[in-house]
Order: sequence, then C-alpha cells, then structure tokens
Amino acid sequence: MWHYLALGVVMALTVACARTPPDASLPSATQPAQANSGVVATPSSTPAFDPEDIPPGAAREFSTDFTRHSVPYREILSGGPPKDGIPAIDAPRYVSVKAADEWLRDREPVVLFALNGDARAFPLQILTWHEIVNTEVGGVPVTVTFCPLCNTAIVFDRRYGDLVLDFGTTGRLRYSNLIMYDRQTESWWQQATGEAIVGTLTGAQLTTYPAAIVSWQAFKEAYPDGNVLSRETGFNRAYGRNPYVGYDDIESRPFLYDGPTIDGRLPPMARVLTVAGENDAVAFPYDVLAEVHVANETVDGKPIVVFWAEGTASALDGNLIAESRDVGAALAFSRLLDGQVLTFWWDGEAIRDEQTNSRWSPLGQAVEGALAGRQLEPVVSINHFWFSWAAFRPDTRLFLP
Repeated sequence: MWHYLALGVVMALTVACARTPPDASLPSATQPAQANSGVVATPSSTPAFDPEDIPPGAAREFSTDFTRHSVPYREILSGGPPKDGIPAIDAPRYVSVKAADEWLRDREPVVLFALNGDARAFPLQILTWHEIVNTEVGGVPVTVTFCPLCNTAIVFDRRYGDLVLDFGTTGRLRYSNLIMYDRQTESWWQQATGEAIVGTLTGAQLTTYPAAIVSWQAFKEAYPDGNVLSRETGFNRAYGRNPYVGYDDIESRPFLYDGPTIDGRLPPMARVLTVAGENDAVAFPYDVLAEVHVANETVDGKPIVVFWAEGTASALDGNLIAESRDVGAALAFSRLLDGQVLTFWWDGEAIRDEQTNSRWSPLGQAVEGALAGRQLEPVVSINHFWFSWAAFRPDTRLFLP
C-alpha cells in the first residue's frame, strides 16, 4: 500500500472527496451547468502571506501565484512524489468492450461515466497509478480523477470561463486528499471539493458530473458498445496490481492525515456513498447498504434513492485487484420520473418500485414491467472513506434505516 513511500523509485498517491457551491442542488448528467459534488470545504482563516509559509520545494516546481490562497499552507503536506511524479494521462486511448474483456475480470472496479450518449469505463487498475485522465466524453472536455487515499472517483468539467484546463498532480495532500494543479495557470485544486485553493484561480469551483464505481461485469452488460480506457498509456506500470495493499482494511488509518478530529460515528476507513446539497448531506454506509440493498431518502428537498449490489472488488485490498475482496457497488439516482416520485424496495432478489412493481437493475435501468426501458437520472454521489468525507462535510447525517 505504501506506494507513496515507494515513489522515490516509481511514484505515489493522492486523494479525493466532493463539494457544493452556494447554489448547488442535486444535479444530473444532463445539467452540467449546475452539477456539483456537494462537499462544503471546511472554512479556514487565511493568514497574511509569508513567503516562508509556501510548501517546501513548491516555489522551485511551480510558477503558481502563491500570494493567493484560501487555506493555511500548514494544512498542505508533501505526499512524497514531486510535481507530476504521478503522471496524468493526457492522450488517452480507448478500446472496445470486447477488447478490454481480454484483460479485465468481471469483478474488477471501473469508473462508469456516461455523458450525451457516450459511455466510458475507466478501470481502477489504471487510475490507481495515474489518478488523473484529461479527456473528452460526449463532446465535453472532462478530467476523470481517482484518489486512492480517500477512495474517491470524481469527474470534473475542464471548462472554466474561456479556459479549457488540463490537470496534473502536485505531489501534495490536504487532509490526505489529492491536490491537483491546472497547467494553464498552475493554480492548485482540492480534488475532494473541486475548488481552487492556491493561485490565480483561488476560489473558483469546477462543475462535477455524476460518476460511479461499478464492476466491469455491470458496465459491459449495460453498455456493450461503450469504450474503455486502454492500458496503452505510454507508461510502464504494473496495471492490475494494487500499490496500496491492505489500505482499506477497516482497522487501517488514513495515510498522512493531519486534518480535523475524525468524526467517531464510523471507523475512519468505513466506506460510504455520499449525496449532498447546499443545506443537507447524507452518507450511506456500505455495511448498511449491504443489508438493505435499497435506500429511499430526501436530500436537500430532492427525492433520491441509492441502490447497492454485490460483485465489485476493492481496488485497495489485495495485491491483485481482480482477486481482492468483494465490497459491492452503490449508485444514487433521482426518484422523480415523469413527474412522479417513485418508492423502491428490495424483494429479496431484485429491486422494484412500489408504484408499478417494475424490476430495476442496480444501474438504474428498468428491465421488466410497465417501466421497462426507462432510466433513472443519476445524481452526483461519491464514494469516500468516512474520514475523508467527514473532514470536508462535518454536518453530514448518516443514513440509518
């Protein structure tokens, strides 16, 4: 797991979470202008600028305007690797589902992201080694990010004003979370919140799109004509192997965490799916979801549902991701369909809605019944380890049926 420490030789880690600007609701993939991840960053009083406060080595590596920052520099730690020590993928190649099936096993986790009819799978066996993919999906420039230290996969729109940004890794962490930088202004961005915290664009907020960590089996069944990030990245990495062996053990501790006191309602490394708006945030513990399979909720006045299904391996457990333990997958959707609020339940074998008794897949697709063929609208929901989410959104309530 100590990929960071090994990075003096190869490379290392970085992290994630999620955030909401003042007017965020619960967005969908068809509402990019409003889409956001719902994390409200912990307020910090910014001290007067002192050149001595700049993170060690940063002034040599970056042309960032370090006089502008929204968080105290003492909260920013070195993760081990230097700027771009963990290399982003800037010219990604994609292959067909059939081609990827030769090297992806059914239980392996992938980031599912679909926009404007364009469905892509980003295998975590690749993202654990690169953490950032600058690409275009459905005609929209996006960056797909994964922070192994926080277990957060977040997709951002790369457009900000007249700029189309390209992102790389700074080699720095805040609250164990990956800090990215854009190559256009060299501003630093918190991956968990999508907010610029250092540099010219300090205070700027990226748009977040709905994305989910699901099994390769689930993706290829739902999107047989989808495209998959290729392992032909231009880098020589041990794709398929986990550089963070044992990191997600419930008894583990976060790596290089130096943030607020960890909320004791759950163990620090407990897996949660999070959904948030401006005034409300809910964390759905995976161990609870594994029992109930379906969670009907209202978040910030919006009716949502979370579906859980077994069959997805952890990317942060065993040496080989494909052979790691099953942690399941959770996805969140709006319960509003054609102006009607649906209520879902688990019949012991399948997910059904009470209104029509239609049967639904864990990916929000009606596969049988009066609503067959319909798709629920995804909402922004992000996987986190509990310590990560609680650091950025301490007002969160837990879903406990």
